[in-house]
Amino acid sequence: MFGKGFKLFKLFGFEVRIDASWLILAILIILSLSSGYFPLHYKDLGTRSYIIMGVVGAVGLFASIIIHEMCHSLVGRRYGVPMHGITLFMFGGVAQMDQESKTPKAEFVMAIAGPIASFILAGAFYLLYLGLNPMAPKTISGVIRYLAWINIILAIFNLLPAFPLDGGRILRSALWAMKDNLRWATRIASSIGAGFGIVLILLGILALLGGSLVGGLWWCLLGMFLRGISHASYQQLLVRDTLAGESVQKLIRANPVTVTSDLSIADLVEHYIYEYHYKMFPVVDDGELRGAVSTRQVKDVPRDEWDRTTVGEVAEKPSDSNSIALDTEASQALEQIKKTGNSRLLVVDDGAIEGIVTLRDMMDFLALKLDIEDNDSQARHLRQKLR
Repeated sequence: MFGKGFKLFKLFGFEVRIDASWLILAILIILSLSSGYFPLHYKDLGTRSYIIMGVVGAVGLFASIIIHEMCHSLVGRRYGVPMHGITLFMFGGVAQMDQESKTPKAEFVMAIAGPIASFILAGAFYLLYLGLNPMAPKTISGVIRYLAWINIILAIFNLLPAFPLDGGRILRSALWAMKDNLRWATRIASSIGAGFGIVLILLGILALLGGSLVGGLWWCLLGMFLRGISHASYQQLLVRDTLAGESVQKLIRANPVTVTSDLSIADLVEHYIYEYHYKMFPVVDDGELRGAVSTRQVKDVPRDEWDRTTVGEVAEKPSDSNSIALDTEASQALEQIKKTGNSRLLVVDDGAIEGIVTLRDMMDFLALKLDIEDNDSQARHLRQKLR
């Protein structure tokens, strides 16, 4: 749902990444704190002090969000949910996972872990503020007090019953436990989340009409984001659920067009890529699969060397990035396509090429299955996107 972003570091085995949009948020926070919040609450400290307080406050918020999301990830891993890491973006942070929680209990515990961590942080910062306030400089005590306050706000906001916020996930866990139907629970929770998005947009419009340009735009953006991500989260589950249990064997293109290792890049481009309009070809010599060559490798070879460079010199060997087993579930194949960015994957059985599965074929199959088996509004919307 979000881009990979830039890797910052690893913590407890999880990669912490930052999306470029976070830089926009960081600048806004520093400006807001240094020119608004801290000057309002702490008079006559000087511009330099306010800027330092703004930067430290933004870093503290950054760390608080990481701890909040890290608690989600640690609990998720404890309950067997594959967690890849944390990505910070303009509207906060997200713990990235490959699949949904396995039980309503796991969903509840994983969701509540983040707000609990934020409340604990708020209490710890407030106790530290009380202990240091009589003797510490205002530049220090002021930042600590801000971090106590912002963690309370972070916890309360995330507890709103608006999926996919933590409160929405808690609501979904209750609905899931009630009917033992994850899709139904997700549809209801995401609809409520989209409703909260509309409320935030209306609040933003009222703020704009009242003369608050920055605040109004921020509420509108947050509302549009929440509405969009609520629908996207349900559609993501819909895709996983619809493809669950389906093997790629149903989707493969058998007898794919192959090339040999001794073929030149020039001939590959002229007689295969331009003729068949495929981005990737299996490399097969005397019936033995050697790997795959794609337009990615071709672009890495200078144009004046195409005649002298062979496919075998640039082809990638069969690996998780370009190949899947014949008995792989279609949902797992889709996840692999999303991770690698390869729209075509080799389907291999005992080292032999059985065919190719493409993203386009998977989307066509998904649209057909949704057309036959589902008719709710989000399924119809997803079908329109796939066509």
